[in-house]
Order: sequence, then C-alpha cells, then structure tokens
Amino acid sequence: MEALAADIAGAGHARPAVIAADLGSPAGIAQLAEMMSARGLEPAVLVNNAGFGLLGEAAALDLGRELVMIDLNVRALTDLTMRFLDGVKRQRGGILNVASVAAFVPGPGMAVYHATKAYVLSFTEALHAELAADGVRVCALCPGPVKTEFFARAGVPQGYFPAFLARSAERVAREAYEGFMAGHRVVAPGTINRALTVLPRLLPRGATLALTAQRWRRARRGGG
Repeated sequence: MEALAADIAGAGHARPAVIAADLGSPAGIAQLAEMMSARGLEPAVLVNNAGFGLLGEAAALDLGRELVMIDLNVRALTDLTMRFLDGVKRQRGGILNVASVAAFVPGPGMAVYHATKAYVLSFTEALHAELAADGVRVCALCPGPVKTEFFARAGVPQGYFPAFLARSAERVAREAYEGFMAGHRVVAPGTINRALTVLPRLLPRGATLALTAQRWRRARRGGG
C-alpha cells in the first residue's frame, strides 16, 4: 500500500494516507477511526471492499472461519458504514458496498458467503432509499467472478465458475465507479452478470436453488 501511495504521489497527485487496521475485529475498526480522526481525515466516499468466501458445505467447514467471514463481510461493513455516515452526509458523498451476484441466489457449497452478500445487497438498497434525501449516493456493486486472489483463499478450484463470467479487477472498478457516480442503486458489471441478477426474480426460488445446487454437486464429484 505504501508503494502504491508513492506511485500515486509520483504521478503528481496528492499522496494517499495509508492506515493499517484489522477490519475483522471491532478494536481494529475503532483504531482506524481514531487514527483518521487524529489526522483530521473524514471520508467523503466510503468503499467497503473487505471480505472473503469459503467453498464447502456449511457443516463441513471450520465454524470459526465461517464466523470470521460473517464478522468481516457483514458486521465490519455495517460498523464502517454507520461509523462514518455522518461525515459522508456532511460532504454529500457516498457509500459503495461490494456485494456479489451471489447475493441474488442461495448458494449450496458457499452457503454462508452467499448469505453474507444477500445481507450486503439488502442493507445497501435500503440505505439507497433512506439517504437519497441527504444527497448521498449508496450503491451495491455485484460482480461475478473477478480475477483476483479471492478464489485461492476461498478454496475455489479453477473452472468452478464459467470463464465467460470473469472480469478483470480493473474493468469491474471502472464500471463500479461509473455506476456509482451515475447514482445507480446496483451495479453488476457485464451483460451476462446483469442478466443473472434478474433471472432469480423471474424463476421460482426452488428453481434457482436447484441450479446452484447442481453446480456444487458437479464440483463435489470432481466434474468442475
């Protein structure tokens, strides 16, 4: 992060402040807020991007890791949003919460992860309505697979998701920025991914569950 901040400064921009904090713990978030206050920093735009997933049946995964995932994906995002909301309102800025296309469907094989992202989507859409009168943009970014280290940490094997759904991090970031600045409530980068956010609203809930369960059963058998 320090190297990236130096690169940005070297390009003629203001050097970003780099603060290291463990967002997975309440103490870490409080520490972040304290350090920002000590430096006189108040965010105009908050991007909640921290999070991770785990592949495997919920009962077979380590419960401790699942609870840590809930803490980071749900509690920390909520804490950061509420903690900095007054400043965002003062500056008439915005909040971009990173959810996922997983937010729209139940996910056998990644049950807890899908559930956390469903929370992020619901929470963000509600805030979009609540804060509109304050001139605050609130947007849920719902990408499909993104080419990052996410999959390695989650234990997702290559080919688990169709390759045509994948987008580069740069492309996702650009579309997220454009949609956020345009005041969109939800941004799902890529035509097919956008269609995937609509399909579960048209199909019976049981049908979407059957589709996601089929993918997990195929992967469990080693079929990719």
